[in-house]
Amino acid sequence: MSRWSAPDCEEDAMAAPSACPATPPPASQQRIYGDINANRLWTFRVLMNDPLAANEQLAIVGSCEALGNWQHSGAVLMARQQAGEEQQEQEDEQDGNVWTAQVYIPRECATEYRYMVCGMDAASEQLLVRRWEVQLQPRRIAELDEPSGQCEDTFGHVLGQQRRVDRGWLTKETLVQLKFFYAPFTFKQRMKRRLVHVKVTPMNLRIPSAGCVGGDTVTQLEDSLSNDTHDTRENGGDSSAFAFSEVVTLSSDECEVRAQEQFGTACGAEDLVIFHLTVADMENTAYLIDLYSYSSKVAREDGPPLHLGYHYVLPNLFKRSEGNLELAITCAKGHRPLGMMRLGYLIVKPSSHSAHLDMRVSYARYWNNKWTGLDVGHRGSGTSFKAKDAVIRENTITSLKNAADHGADMVEFDVQLSKDLVPVVYHDFMIYVSLKSKCSMQEHDFLALPMRELTLDQLKKLKVYHTAEGLSRETRSFHNDDLLEHQPFPQLADVLDALDEHIGFNIEIKWSQRLQDGRMEEEFEHVVDRNLYIDCILDVVLRKAGKRRLVFSCFDPDICTMLRYKQNRYPVMFLTLGHTTKYEKYMDPRGNSMETAVWHAVAMQLLGIVAHTEDLLRDPSQVNLAKERGLVLFCWGDDNNSKDTIKLLKDLGLHAIIYDKMDVLTSKEVKQSVFLLQAKDSQKEMLKLQALETGHVWHTTESGQEEQQA
Repeated sequence: MSRWSAPDCEEDAMAAPSACPATPPPASQQRIYGDINANRLWTFRVLMNDPLAANEQLAIVGSCEALGNWQHSGAVLMARQQAGEEQQEQEDEQDGNVWTAQVYIPRECATEYRYMVCGMDAASEQLLVRRWEVQLQPRRIAELDEPSGQCEDTFGHVLGQQRRVDRGWLTKETLVQLKFFYAPFTFKQRMKRRLVHVKVTPMNLRIPSAGCVGGDTVTQLEDSLSNDTHDTRENGGDSSAFAFSEVVTLSSDECEVRAQEQFGTACGAEDLVIFHLTVADMENTAYLIDLYSYSSKVAREDGPPLHLGYHYVLPNLFKRSEGNLELAITCAKGHRPLGMMRLGYLIVKPSSHSAHLDMRVSYARYWNNKWTGLDVGHRGSGTSFKAKDAVIRENTITSLKNAADHGADMVEFDVQLSKDLVPVVYHDFMIYVSLKSKCSMQEHDFLALPMRELTLDQLKKLKVYHTAEGLSRETRSFHNDDLLEHQPFPQLADVLDALDEHIGFNIEIKWSQRLQDGRMEEEFEHVVDRNLYIDCILDVVLRKAGKRRLVFSCFDPDICTMLRYKQNRYPVMFLTLGHTTKYEKYMDPRGNSMETAVWHAVAMQLLGIVAHTEDLLRDPSQVNLAKERGLVLFCWGDDNNSKDTIKLLKDLGLHAIIYDKMDVLTSKEVKQSVFLLQAKDSQKEMLKLQALETGHVWHTTESGQEEQQA
């Protein structure tokens, strides 16, 4: 069983969000709803072996009103058990702590629940989901069960299932990432070879100045801090903001988000370091960047490093959801200019449609062991403008349905926003509109329009157009072009409604990136902010996707991070180029090799990687890079359009292969998706169970059909 697999049993139903108390009560309060005689007092006890940060504590969320109806805001906070000396000594040996809470839960029905680690901001009473149990089947207390005394759960471990604990998603807080790639510092000559360690501390801008009204915020902050170690601010210092300050180095040794060390993280010439800062009050939080350096490798063990310098980043510098900052480094002694540093930033805000999310179930890193070697229809039935014999237009409802009819387990298609912010299915960033009616045309006979500059209505009215892939070919006509489902630019909402729910979706989010030479993939800079862009797409998916097996993917690593932290329901996969001779590489290094892509996926807790087959065929051993880390692996590319290559990739153990012409290349005998077959098997098992309860038996006929007999 792979790292993120679950048992064969599945629970697909997703509980609808329901009303709940906005603020959790104190842990000591016994929460009672309804008639007390219809409830039972249950003592929840859980052993916590994982370390907790200063502002973290345990809580319970569950299926009844007293446990918040699966809403994180209605969770019951737990209290650390006060143990006697002997018990405390035993707990210390276990390196764990016992947390308890007493809650009245319904007597006449079963109660399901999960434990979570939350952060609690006392000032705003805001509850943040830091980590939570995400087994497919939650914990369960059967109806009429009574407490059994010293029964104790262990956080993350549910009977019969693997340990599975995931990081939370954004509810009211903001995620700020600062990216220090390849030692982005410019110093005077004598300091150029120093290895710099960086520490980032969120600072509270609401600090009242003693004996002073108004004044310069940065000066007040500087006066309140020491100029060397700054080691007390995260643990309740007057100037610290309510935040969680973490970091990840993308490397084979350490690619998981962790707490920062006292004197920061090394940012060397080959290091990819991301500071991962979860902030409750974005508008009133500044970021103190401290730079340290050790005189030698040995000196690190002997004592504290030299505090080189610092810079305060005020929130008004973050003009958009992403960008780059060029900052002056101020010398720690004498406050003189010391040099410059250039870093990237990403701001992830909670989804404006988070009302659709709860803690009933999460598929964010769920992948069943039976889902291997899946057949995925590329743009439905394939790229229509490159293939001479294509008769169905790509990325249309007809194209997607045709792939499904020929046995596709999933269909892959591209989504981007129209000018009026409607998610539509289309691949290219540009649309090439014909200026002439003749069949054979040159490139100068087309007018290039950015897709994002046209409203949905304008897109629907376009008559003759090409993608960039088809400019050198004759004007194409496709079968039944006038029928609605054959039309280009279908809305994402219509696609979700039109296809059977047992057909899986791989939704690629289109977002133009900067290439290595500094040019944009698209000729123009983005107009729509990243957060709004993703929210518009998530709104449709969260309302329409239902029980469908669905994964998001994107070539932009920051879009993947945003998709992961804006919702807790659907998996995200990182699309990568790897080492390639066919495409220009991106400026962001994270997708330019299989290795860095795997590190990023692990760090951001993505489901897996969609690798470029050209790179996998160059070095098939790279498959193990992903699988050893417990990641799911898809692949894409023109090389996939071969029966021999598809077989080779399946033999290598890939979880899914994305290719054109499902009707020609699939080797399936039964032209049905694995999800439909699995649903049918589950239904058969349910009918057999019902038959046993009613005294009937199942009999298999000579033709292989199953029928019920008395």
